[in-house]
This record gives sequence, C-alpha cells and structure tokens, in this order.
Amino acid sequence: MSNYKTVFFTLGILQIILGIFMGVPMIVQLLYGEFDSSFIISSIITLIFGILFLISNLDYENKIDLHQAFLITSLSWMTVAIFGALPFFFSNLNLTFTDAFFESMSGITTTGSTIIINLENAPKGILIWRAILQWLGGIGIIVMAITLMPLMNVGGMLLFKVLNSDSSNEVLPSSKEISIKLILIYIVLTFGCGLSYKIFGMNIFDSITHSMTTIATGGFSNYNESIGYFNSSKIEIAAILFIILGSIPFISYIKYMSGNKKIFLKDSQITTFIKLIFASVLILFIYLALKNGNFSFSNVRSITFNVVSILTGTGYVTKEFDQWGSFPLFYFLILMFIGGCAGSTACGIKIFRVQILFRFIINQLRKIIYPRGIFTIKYENNNVDDKFLASIISFIFLYIVIFFILTALLTLTGLDFITSISGAATSISNVGPGLGSMIGPNGNFSQLPEISKWILSLGMILGRLELFAILTLLLPSFWRK
Repeated sequence: MSNYKTVFFTLGILQIILGIFMGVPMIVQLLYGEFDSSFIISSIITLIFGILFLISNLDYENKIDLHQAFLITSLSWMTVAIFGALPFFFSNLNLTFTDAFFESMSGITTTGSTIIINLENAPKGILIWRAILQWLGGIGIIVMAITLMPLMNVGGMLLFKVLNSDSSNEVLPSSKEISIKLILIYIVLTFGCGLSYKIFGMNIFDSITHSMTTIATGGFSNYNESIGYFNSSKIEIAAILFIILGSIPFISYIKYMSGNKKIFLKDSQITTFIKLIFASVLILFIYLALKNGNFSFSNVRSITFNVVSILTGTGYVTKEFDQWGSFPLFYFLILMFIGGCAGSTACGIKIFRVQILFRFIINQLRKIIYPRGIFTIKYENNNVDDKFLASIISFIFLYIVIFFILTALLTLTGLDFITSISGAATSISNVGPGLGSMIGPNGNFSQLPEISKWILSLGMILGRLELFAILTLLLPSFWRK
C-alpha cells in the first residue's frame, strides 16, 4: 500500500495556501466597506484543516510515486473546491452548499459557469474570490501538468514527456525550477493583461479580476453581460490577445527565453491553433454575411472574440451567439471539444490529440491503398509509438462516451435536450456558457435542479483533470496496490 503521508502533507500545504489567499477578499471587503465574517470563518476553517494535515504528516517521504500522483492530482482539486466553497456558503448571497460548491468547482476548474444571478450587485469580496479561484486553477493545472500528470500517462504534458523520450517514473529534477519559471511567466502575463484593461477603460477592480480570469481562460466576469458589458473594441482585442497567450503551451515561453526564438512559429501545435482560429472566423463570417448581409468590422470583431473564447474554453461573451443560427451553434460545439494547446490553461481534447488522430486516420487510409506499405506517425519530427497513440485514441473515445453519459444523466433530471447536451459539453470542456434560454451566453445555471449541478460539477473535474486521473480511482485494483 502506498504511503499516504505525502498525499496529505501536500493537501495540507494547498489548504494553507488557499486559506492565506482568503485574506485578499478580506482586504477588498475593508476597502469597499463590505466587511463581514464570511472570509474570516472560511479562512480559519481552511487553515485549521491545512495545519492538521501538515503537522500530522511531517514524516512524509520526499518522493512521489505513481500511486500518490493519482491521489494528489484528484484530491487536491476536490479539497480546494470544497474549502473554496466556504466563502460562498457563508456569504450573504444565501447560497445552498450545492450552489456554493458548484461555483467553487466552476472557478477552480476554470470553467466559468455561474449560479450568481445579479453579478453587478454581488459583494466585491465574492467577485475577487471567484477571480482568485480561477487564477489559482489556471496556474495549478499548468504546474501539475508539468510535475505529476506525465507520471500517470495522462494530461496534456504527456506530449512533452514523449517528445523528450523521458521514460522515468520519477518527477524530473528540473520540474521545480520549471514550475517557478512558469509561475513568474503567469504573473507577468496577468499583470500585462490587467494593465491593458486599465489603459483601455476598465476601473482598477475590474481590470484586476478580469486579467486573472482572462489568463486562466476561466471566463468569470463581474457582469451578467460578461465582456460585452464594456462595449469596447480595445478591451475585446486585448482580451483576444491575452486569451491566446494563455492558451498556448507555457513551456514554449521557457524555450523562447532559453534561446529558441522561433518556437512560436515552428511549434506545430501553436501554428495549428492559430490557423484554426483564422479558419473559424472566416467560415463564420462568410456564413453570417451571406445570411444577414452584414460585412461590417463589428461583425468580424464579435465573431473573432467568441471563436477565441469558445475554442480556448474561456467562456467570455459579447453577444448572444445562440441567436446566430443553427450552423454557428454546431460549429461552436465542435470548437468546445477541440480546445486549446496542451500545457496551457485551456481545456478540451487539446490540439495535439486532434492532430495525431487526424494523422492516424490518414495512415489508415494509406494502408488500405498500399497494404504492404509501412507508415509511421510523426509529431514534431518524433515517431509516435503505439502506446502513446493508444492513449490518444482511448482518451478521445472516453471523452465522447462520458459526454453522452453526462447528457443522458442531465436529461433524466428533467432538462431539455439543448440544455442537457450543451451543459454536458460546456462542463467536460470547461467552457462556461451553454446554449438555450436557461444556460445560454447571457444566462446562468441557478435555475438548474440540484442534482444537475452535481452532475455538471463532476463533468468539470473530469474534463479539467483529463478523465483518467479521476476514473482510475474507481478501479478496485488501484486501492489494492
């Protein structure tokens, strides 16, 4: 049986960090004259549990094996979501624990779905806490993808493990150094985004909160109308830029700083990601132009913003794109599934998996034409072995299966088909808004039955941790180890 002391020691550290971050909303509450006991109580509870976890496991082993990696990855997100829900629960918003947990899970998984109805009237402390949860979730998944997920043969960063021919079952010695660099890059991008928003017209509070949720590709906003509230082309362009910067592999920034100045032009995943954005904007522009006869710049602006937002799983909206017609909705559904680049804050299946699946299909067609031919799949000039290819196909298949299961479960709770299918898609892809009148671009999830919210919360964490990290825990053999 694996030594669980390392697991609980790590969870203790995470809870202490979370409890400390709860001090930020307290300061905001004092500045805006909204101080209450919600964050004090939440912080005390979180810190107590964190300290107890920490001091009771001081004799932990300074080594993480495969078994522990699965537990840390899964339990860290669950515990942060639980304790992150406390400020919502103790606030004056009168939320049930289900609603509080849903909002917290949506935040930490950078999904962006919300149950808060009147965001404009919500306490500033709550708004900054939502942004903090998404910001922590964004950097958290990047660091975890670097340090833990490659060990489990899951997660987007497995790609980099394969490309570097790393077969070790230990956390790489350089992972700590890489993590520090990633955090610094993350902070710099957040600061740059916030500064841009402030220059282009946001007040200081909005610029801080929106910069955090933009870089995290989370999509929480302080307004029911999301970014559309500002009605500013400059703000939208800035958002597009920094969403894209948050959606490309963060390891590329490190490679760039290490001397590889052409990484952003040569990386197949990044170039495909950018090409997909341009192609999607062009397709939707032509469709809407022919349908409505509108060839204006504002149309291009709106299309570009929503394409980037949906593809990356950010979930910001400027217009109700569900009014554009059936084809754009279907197209956006496809973009939800694809997602951004591996090793970024973006969600979905990820660009590199789609690339490799496409090359696999092409190879299969070639084998039909040339039965005796020998074909290999290459990615970034590296051969893709059968084991890695099998993991890609298995992931995509399981992704689709779970999507349909979530859809079926949501329909059983009494939701209509459009709400169910879009809710399942937006939860497992960590996008945020769904389709339809209830959970559409300018709607929210408050009216859903409680059981539906728990189902969607499950979809969020499954999508965020790339399925296997959670599902493996359900195997009896895992616990017999």
